[in-house]
Amino acid sequence: MLARIATALHLSSAERLYLFELAQMKDPDASRPSMASDLPEEVRIFPEQMAVPCYVLDPLWNACAANDAARHLFAGWLDDKERNLLRYVFLAPGARTFLDDWESSARRVLAEFRAVSIRGDTEQVDALVQELRSLSPDFERLWHNQSVLLREGGPRKFNHPIDGRVDFDQTIPTFTTWSQYQLVALKPR
Repeated sequence: MLARIATALHLSSAERLYLFELAQMKDPDASRPSMASDLPEEVRIFPEQMAVPCYVLDPLWNACAANDAARHLFAGWLDDKERNLLRYVFLAPGARTFLDDWESSARRVLAEFRAVSIRGDTEQVDALVQELRSLSPDFERLWHNQSVLLREGGPRKFNHPIDGRVDFDQTIPTFTTWSQYQLVALKPR
């Protein structure tokens, strides 16, 4: 009912956010994933303003914006038509050599996704999970662990096909107004 009132009053994003915070309720529209074409301009251009590899994930963990440094670092993922992080980690053969300690990285990524997926569109999350469970025995095995982690960043190591072994500190700041998007920045160590 509160969502209908906010819509009827034509509240701005800030007003709507404030209303739901005051009511201590979750805005049902806040968890609806947007398509890349619906990506707010401020979110879309943010990675290009960064000198370090930087990209934005939508609620299903599709990369919807990235800068050139990120496209170089994540060649094989961000330069592909399929830009879903989970599909890359669990289905792309190159991910197993690119990610240092693939097993630990895959376990962490999946636990982080599980923690935020509860806020996403249930049907879309379930469809993605079912697809990956059917295509990847590793995803199926790790999904049963029920692990949950906050996406906090930290040290990341990669085996880049051109640059060799590279080390980064990953930071994940949030967009206050567009909390459904995750900004990921990687500073070289």
